[in-house]
Amino acid sequence: MHFPNFRHLTQRTVNLSPPTLLALGFLSFILVGTLLLRLPISHHGHLSWMDALFTATSAVTITGLSTISVHDSLTGFGQTVLLLLIQSGGLGFMTFAILAALSLSPKVRLRQQMMAQTATGQTNLSKVTFVAKGVFFYTLFFELIGTVILTVLFTPEYGFPTSLHYAIFYSISSFNNAGFSIFGDSLMSFEGQYLVYLVISLLYIIGGIGFIVLMDIKRSKSWSKLSANSKLVLSSIAIINLLAFIVIWMLEATNYQTLGQLNLGEQAVHAWFQATAPRSSGLNTIDTGSMTSTSTLVVMLLMFIGGGSLSTAGGIKVGTFVVLLLSVISFLRRNEEVRAFNHSISQETTVKALAVAMITCILIFGGFFLILLLEPRQNFLDLLFEIVSAACTVGLSRGITSELSPGSLMILIFLMYAGRLGPLTLAYLIATPKKSRLKHPPTDIQIG
Repeated sequence: MHFPNFRHLTQRTVNLSPPTLLALGFLSFILVGTLLLRLPISHHGHLSWMDALFTATSAVTITGLSTISVHDSLTGFGQTVLLLLIQSGGLGFMTFAILAALSLSPKVRLRQQMMAQTATGQTNLSKVTFVAKGVFFYTLFFELIGTVILTVLFTPEYGFPTSLHYAIFYSISSFNNAGFSIFGDSLMSFEGQYLVYLVISLLYIIGGIGFIVLMDIKRSKSWSKLSANSKLVLSSIAIINLLAFIVIWMLEATNYQTLGQLNLGEQAVHAWFQATAPRSSGLNTIDTGSMTSTSTLVVMLLMFIGGGSLSTAGGIKVGTFVVLLLSVISFLRRNEEVRAFNHSISQETTVKALAVAMITCILIFGGFFLILLLEPRQNFLDLLFEIVSAACTVGLSRGITSELSPGSLMILIFLMYAGRLGPLTLAYLIATPKKSRLKHPPTDIQIG
């Protein structure tokens, strides 16, 4: 009897592109997380398959939208599973893959580097290993510092064991810009604990800067020696945060459902948090659903912009937004090149920025159109806010997530997944262009 050569079959490698492997990697985390959350040991009573799938997807994509209360629905084991999913999504599937490969061999093969290149958004293969190590150690360092400080702040009120649990959860959730909170009202349960708000805001701001910038800061140690990219990201984040802080404070100062009944100091703290959190944190200290329509529009713009590239933040990324803005300014001034900090920005980078922004807009518009069909009774603004939050992997909500139908939740699941994968896949495709020998004659297309 002739038996098939199983050894030969097992030696075959699956010919999948790096973006496909990355997508399957995140999908496997989501599926495993769904199964683990459905275990009786993970929840109190009943947790539906839809709730488990939605929560796992939101955690792996470090979004933060939730149909359940973490405190009321998940046990200690379930909360641990949730944190592991957040950490996996924050570090990135391929970062884990590259670190695993490094533990087996000091040299990483080209295909492994290409997969990690997709996850980290790097166009230079020589930087992939260095970046992967940096992502891992920087994440653990800041999460550890956050855990220690938050434990000290929580202990007088909650006792050490509970405080340590809260500190670990909020440190991981904040640094990874995941937006998950133990309590259903996000951080509103910690009213008056302004040092807690400050530490958490610092964690998600640092996590949203980007690991390349953090490494550049450590290496350069001075503003003048920083790269043009680092200067652009840091200055842009500072300006956006300051402007958003002023605008939201002004718009909400007379709103008695949010800041109107607070003194100036309290207003400043909450305004700062609500101005910085939308760029991907997903946590809130006031009722987002009670904010004015103008403030809500500002928050949606902040969610769309997001944080720095190769960070735990979402959105189209600050660099993308600024490159588009500089391109428009350059065009209006009739400049021959787009410049930033005495450096020219390549046309390829400009096109890449435009593509990332356009893909995100298409996701938002398409998702919004479909959810309007499924949720005709829901408020227009609430639905748009939910869609932007999902597509930009932010996690803020105006309180309607748990009220949505299963079909609408599936739309949000797809948007969270696509929002997490889209720009990464695009970065890989642009990094490895396909050149053609066929040249086409130029033509003029009327614009504007």
